[in-house]
Amino acid sequence: MESYPPNSSDKSEKLAPFKYDTFHVGSIKASGWLRNQLQLCADGLGGHMYDFYRYIQRSSWLGGDWEYSPLNEAAPYWFNYIVPLAWTLDDARLKAQAKSFLDYVLEAQAEDGWLGPETTKATRGIWARSLLCFGLVQYAEAEPAETERIVTAMHRFTILVHAMLERDFEGLIQQPGDVFDRGGFGNARTHELVMSLQWLYESHPRDNSHTIWKTMELMFEGGRKSHGDWTAFFTTEAFPKLGTPDIKTNIFTHGVNLIEGLRYPSLLHRMTQEEFLADQTRNAVDMTYKYHSSRSGTVIADEHLGGLSAQRGSETCMSVEMIYSMAWLHRYQGFNDYADKAEAAAFNALPAAISPDWWSHTYVIQTNQPWSKKLDKSPFNDVNEYGNTYSLEPDYPCCTVNHPQAYPKYVTSSYVFDKKGGIVHALLGPTNLTTSISGKPVEIICTTNYPFSGLLKYSITTPTDLTFSIRIPDWTFLDKSTFSLADSPPSPIHPTPAGLHTLHIPGSPTLTSLTLQLAAIPRIVPRNGTVSIYRGALLFALSPAYTSTPRPALDWKTFQPLPISETTTQTFDHDLSPTSLWKYAIDPSTLEAEDAWCDGDEILASPVWSREKTPCVMWVDAWEIEWPVEGEEGSGVVGETPVGKAVRVVGERTRVRLVPYGAAKLHVAEFPVVDGRDLT
Repeated sequence: MESYPPNSSDKSEKLAPFKYDTFHVGSIKASGWLRNQLQLCADGLGGHMYDFYRYIQRSSWLGGDWEYSPLNEAAPYWFNYIVPLAWTLDDARLKAQAKSFLDYVLEAQAEDGWLGPETTKATRGIWARSLLCFGLVQYAEAEPAETERIVTAMHRFTILVHAMLERDFEGLIQQPGDVFDRGGFGNARTHELVMSLQWLYESHPRDNSHTIWKTMELMFEGGRKSHGDWTAFFTTEAFPKLGTPDIKTNIFTHGVNLIEGLRYPSLLHRMTQEEFLADQTRNAVDMTYKYHSSRSGTVIADEHLGGLSAQRGSETCMSVEMIYSMAWLHRYQGFNDYADKAEAAAFNALPAAISPDWWSHTYVIQTNQPWSKKLDKSPFNDVNEYGNTYSLEPDYPCCTVNHPQAYPKYVTSSYVFDKKGGIVHALLGPTNLTTSISGKPVEIICTTNYPFSGLLKYSITTPTDLTFSIRIPDWTFLDKSTFSLADSPPSPIHPTPAGLHTLHIPGSPTLTSLTLQLAAIPRIVPRNGTVSIYRGALLFALSPAYTSTPRPALDWKTFQPLPISETTTQTFDHDLSPTSLWKYAIDPSTLEAEDAWCDGDEILASPVWSREKTPCVMWVDAWEIEWPVEGEEGSGVVGETPVGKAVRVVGERTRVRLVPYGAAKLHVAEFPVVDGRDLT
């Protein structure tokens, strides 16, 4: 059990502090529907890649020879998620997987300090070590018995990287004969290693502080030298207002690079404290959402930025990284909408891209996607025709080895603490915190069906006085939202400018209970002549009925079935074909929500992100319309959402059912609009 706040020490080179700090991995556990999702991930692909998946089981990191890219990033991606998944679930099997990998990698550390399988200058790239260090940091905090050897290995590695970077940025910038990063991904992600080095600098500096600091400076300098300086991109003049094919692509317009890059100015700000960098983070987030956001809380980019098109794809990796980036930025700057954005991606974009049993996922998902199968032609940029299918590896395997990171890190980010020892429930959901303050045990249990409910019940055990805050999402209808402590009558909530409802809980040997009721009313959000429907953190979608046809898992490069030896009995690719109508325009004025908003204590059916078991429903009047498709119905490319005079009604009024977007594997979430009064 850990104690907060941690001790600080004086350093000559200072890092700006976070507004909030995190608790160690394992301090926070999930319950209810969220724990069920983590368990499905553990029982599904995420918990079994180590057993069979060639890019993990026979990775070069474990003595094998399978990699999907010279970046050698697959196993580090896996390690980055298996640690928080294992300790959040307290799962012995997954912990053993993580321990086996940790032991192999640390015992194989090269004499010069290099971590990883590469043995030549030409193949040694720094980027994948960033992912490895993410996993190492989490492991060191989750398992104190391993902290010493992990920190020792990281220091040895840092000393080596410092020397490499001083040799004309070896391992970061490709030099003649190098093959480790021809796409320049590491140049766009120089700040990712800095994240772990800042942890090392603050938590375990030993006598190596100056070398760590200089290494961080060199990583940023190498980014500038290789045209990977995000401060030059996040400006009104440079940031693209349109997507491909109307822009020239580069490392900045790559969607995953961009979402990771949102952290760049703040990481640099921690070192320089230059105020414009803090402002630039705010502007970067705002521009990204204004010009390239999807309706589901992520960014439209397949692989490169796609504007606001409902036809184009959003890569699954981006929803994962968006959750992490927005949670990290909320922790650093405290803007309430950052946490709202993390929740939006976690409860919409992410689950929509993953099959209910967590054995398959899409590479990209569309806002409007009435079928999921091989397309006649790809509407995407650098994504193949299988990109929107639920498969083992529908395209580049990065999403296969990265998607299980999302919910474990959502849980580990859900509670944070401030410098005075106050605890904040920042990312809402059914989660429980066990920690200590001033050496005394504290437990906070949140029982809720959020985001399917606005009711959150807390049980708090604290023998010492505690300042406890609950983050109030910006969508909350404050006039109808209430708070009550113990058996006291409900009273209005009054969030601070940072979006927090804060109270003082006196130390007591008895349990303190409190209840928060967030009112969520349906919201109709227009954009460019179309509308989308929300309630609380949830986006709602039309979900046509469909048939699911399994087929052998295909190799992402050859599109040929993988050998049986490369799969398991659960690994299939799936074609989803609609069996009900999907071409509808709606009259938003007729929108109604069912009364059931899961505000009781009922246990939600699992898997909650499935069309059949969704606990929340809305209804709206709709008319069948003409909706152009390029190619054959069911395998062609769905046209952009009709607007204005292009909305041509061909059917009678009907009442259609809307469900949470995450539960709708086939879906329409951006609607054409009609006025029902003109059609009667």
